[in-house]
Amino acid sequence: MENCPTTGTGMIFCARPEAIEGLKFAGFDVLSLANNHILNYGQGSLEQTQSILSSSNILYSPLSSSNNITMKQFNNVNYGFLSFDLVTYPNAQVIEKVKENISKVDVLIVSLHWGAEYQKEPNTHQRQLARQAVDAGAKIVLGHHPHVTQPVESYGSGLIFYSLGNFVFDQPWSTETKKGQMTKIIFEGKDIKSYELIPIYIHDFCQPQLSQ
Repeated sequence: MENCPTTGTGMIFCARPEAIEGLKFAGFDVLSLANNHILNYGQGSLEQTQSILSSSNILYSPLSSSNNITMKQFNNVNYGFLSFDLVTYPNAQVIEKVKENISKVDVLIVSLHWGAEYQKEPNTHQRQLARQAVDAGAKIVLGHHPHVTQPVESYGSGLIFYSLGNFVFDQPWSTETKKGQMTKIIFEGKDIKSYELIPIYIHDFCQPQLSQ
């Protein structure tokens, strides 16, 4: 949003509109907006974020309070994206929404903002919910919020990334919070053929680079 005024209340996040150029340069097609800071500046700033993304031809998967599916076709395969903020909306009906939308797409990706901060292992709730999502039809579960990486699990016909760690973020006080990972997933039609984890390290201030 414009100016990013300070409020003096807690940990709040804001980015200027011109920051969208970095996302466009990096080639993002779809972003999740479901996280516990998206409403730090109220509904108006959320609507401004959505408008900026739309005008930049970047799709977004909205808050878990709406649960609308976002769809995009790549190589004649229809991908669907559902995003949930389980920090602010812990009772979001994830599995119900997966079941409602699975027939609309070939591949369903579920993004979950969840888990305990700075914990290197997923908790029991994460494991249970992720596996239930795959059982309900999700191919990929992408986790974030702990600010550190957590393990990857191959479960059934799906992949579960419990936490990808930080990416563009300002937590330089520890090695673990300066680490993150991207993933490259290869599909054959609707099925996962293989995947690769690509580790990154955050240098200077919020600058992710490929790890050596």
